[in-house]
Amino acid sequence: MYGEHFDIPAPDELIMVSWFEGGEVFRSGCTFTRGQGKIFYFRPGHETYPTFYNEQVRRVLSNAVKWAAPSTREYPKYGNHKPLEAIKAKTNA
Repeated sequence: MYGEHFDIPAPDELIMVSWFEGGEVFRSGCTFTRGQGKIFYFRPGHETYPTFYNEQVRRVLSNAVKWAAPSTREYPKYGNHKPLEAIKAKTNA
């Protein structure tokens, strides 16, 4: 059984918490932003059960992909930059 202490940075948003018999809890859906990137952490369950065939789990994954997709992006500019200082001509002596 996975449970807290789950050593991750504090999430930007806590989306869902799992509760287990006996009172154990686990942060099962968290969002983070890093620069222009978005991260959604999701712990839907164990591979022993057919979790990924569950329609609700698939809906969460679909929504997470849509949420994390870039909405705006500052594209890098490629090419040469002007020099910061004048370039002296090289002379052959």
